[in-house]
Amino acid sequence: MNYSIDKNRLQEFGSLEFIARQVVEGFITGLHKSPFHGFSVEFAEHRLYNTGESTKHIDWKLYGRTDKLFVKRYEEETNLRCQIIIDNSSSMYFPVKENISIDNPNKITFSIYAAAAIINMLKKQRDAIGLSLFSDKVELHTNARSTTAHQKYLFTRMESLLKPIEPDKHKRTFAADALHEISDNIHKRSLVIIFSDMFDTMAAPEEIFSALQHLKHNKHEVILFHVTDHTKEIEFDFDNRPYKFIDMENGQELKVNPSEVKDQYIARLKAFKNELLLRCGQYRIDFIEADINKGFRQVLLPYLLKREKLY
Repeated sequence: MNYSIDKNRLQEFGSLEFIARQVVEGFITGLHKSPFHGFSVEFAEHRLYNTGESTKHIDWKLYGRTDKLFVKRYEEETNLRCQIIIDNSSSMYFPVKENISIDNPNKITFSIYAAAAIINMLKKQRDAIGLSLFSDKVELHTNARSTTAHQKYLFTRMESLLKPIEPDKHKRTFAADALHEISDNIHKRSLVIIFSDMFDTMAAPEEIFSALQHLKHNKHEVILFHVTDHTKEIEFDFDNRPYKFIDMENGQELKVNPSEVKDQYIARLKAFKNELLLRCGQYRIDFIEADINKGFRQVLLPYLLKREKLY
C-alpha cells in the first residue's frame, strides 16, 4: 500500500477522512481493473421521482438529459443504518512498533483506517452511521445518523485512537458484555460491522457466542472482521530463542522459547476459531479474516458485497 498524500488538500479534511477517501478511490479503481469490472460501485446521488410528491427537488437538468424525473437525495434520506463496533482494548495495540502508519499498522490502526474507509463509502450512499467503541466497558455509543456534522464527529473520535497506548495503561476486553449492551441500544434494524481480535473470548467462548446470537436475534445483519497480525498471532512465527511475552491487557510477563509452546498454542487457537466459524455460520454472521499486513480490499470487498445483497 502506497499512498501519495497531497498536503495542501489535507487542510480541507481531517487527515483520517482524507486518507479514507484515497483508500476508497484506490479500491474502486482496482475493482474496475479486476474481474469485478462493472460491479455496482457508482454511488447514487438521485432517486426516481414518486408521483404525488413535491416537485421542489426535481433535478431539471438531469430531466433534460434523460427525459426522466429524478429528485436529489438529501442527508436525511437513508437507505441503510450501519453500526460500526471497534474493540479498543490494549491487545488491539499489538504489535508494538516505533512508527505506526497506514503502511505499517498495528491492529487498532488497521481497524480505524478500514472503518474510516467504510464510513466514506456509506457517506456516498447517504447511509446513516453509528459508532461504538469498547474495551472493558462500552466507551462510546452513538446512534446512526447521516448528517455531515455527525460524520465529522466520528472521524474525530476515531482519529484520537491512532495515538500509541500508554505503556502502563492496561485495558482489558469484555467483548460479550459490551456486545450485549450495544445490541440493546441499536434500536432499528442495522448492518453491524465488528472489528476485534476476539482473543479475550477464548477462555469463555459461550459468552461471546451468546452476544453474537443476541445481535442476530434483534434482526441485525452482522459482519465480524477478525483482526490479527497473522504471522505473529496465528502462525506464531518467532525465532527459535527465548522471548519475554507481556500480556498487553494485564501486564503479566512470561519468559519462554516459542518453539516449546508453538504446537499447543496453534492447536488451541485453531479449535477456538473452528468453533467460532461454526457458530457464525449457524447464526448467519459473516466471519472475515482480516490480516493487518494485507491491505483493505479484504475488508471493503466483503462489505460492498454484503451491502449489494441487502439493498
